[in-house]
Amino acid sequence: MTPSIPPGSDSPSDLFAPPAENRFKSAIDSGEFLVTAEVMPPKGGSVTHMLHQAIPLKNWVHAINITDGSRAVLRMSSLAVAAILRQQGIEPICQMACRDRNRIALQADLMGAHALGIRNILALTGDPITAGDYPKARAVFDLEAVRLLQSIRHLNAGMDANEQPLPDGSTQLWAGAAVDPQLASWSGLQRRFERKVAAGAQFFQSQLIVDFDRLEKFMTDIASQYNKPILAGIFLLKSAKNARFINRCVPGVNIPETLISRLDKATEPLQEGIAIAAEQVQLARQLCQGVHMMAVRREDLIPQILAQAGIAPLKD
Repeated sequence: MTPSIPPGSDSPSDLFAPPAENRFKSAIDSGEFLVTAEVMPPKGGSVTHMLHQAIPLKNWVHAINITDGSRAVLRMSSLAVAAILRQQGIEPICQMACRDRNRIALQADLMGAHALGIRNILALTGDPITAGDYPKARAVFDLEAVRLLQSIRHLNAGMDANEQPLPDGSTQLWAGAAVDPQLASWSGLQRRFERKVAAGAQFFQSQLIVDFDRLEKFMTDIASQYNKPILAGIFLLKSAKNARFINRCVPGVNIPETLISRLDKATEPLQEGIAIAAEQVQLARQLCQGVHMMAVRREDLIPQILAQAGIAPLKD
């Protein structure tokens, strides 16, 4: 049965309100210092706690980035959470990882994101299955980040990945990608970054940054040639134990002993972690176009970090 169209609606597409404005893209276009924050989807059916973490950030960040099975740990769909945040008037960046879906499912979700008014997509390859809580699950990896970016570009041009036309219209997705300026191989970093730019990446979000000299070199020697906004990943370290856990369990991250020692000696380690994060935001502000704030389970502290770094709330 064909669903009836409400009176006054011109087409079924009117049932889904498109975003009046992409707050994140508008900030990029106007040259603002960009601030995003990361929120993990719930591990269960209730979004109450997640919303308690996300809603207070609304006036501090241009967008909230929702992880997609980060570290291969089971959580609610990033697409569902992005839609829920948009209902709350919060601009979402929906992470989309290739680990768990083939090219059919990825394109289906991208078209669904567009229909739901979600415009910002962070294209990721995805963490290995062995890192998470389902080590016996079967990884897909039909695509990886570069080819996912290419698929988004095709959908935006009104074609699928087979370059066949989409009879029901193109998408309007704003695609971003991850970058790790601290990658050991400089040539590998440059090659991967350039491939992502060529594939259609419009912005880049970095991994956790602790080596700001390396970030400066990346910005000067590589990123400056392409005029794509780079958001430096800033992570709230809550204690020396937390920092050592990250060094042990997060590939490619090496938090220096100087920071671990500061946390170890602090009377209030959490407050010291806030101070470190604020200092890092200030360093990033001198080098790149934005910061991506990560404060796992303490997202409520992100406004305090930003205020301590001299970042004002966003204007309405």
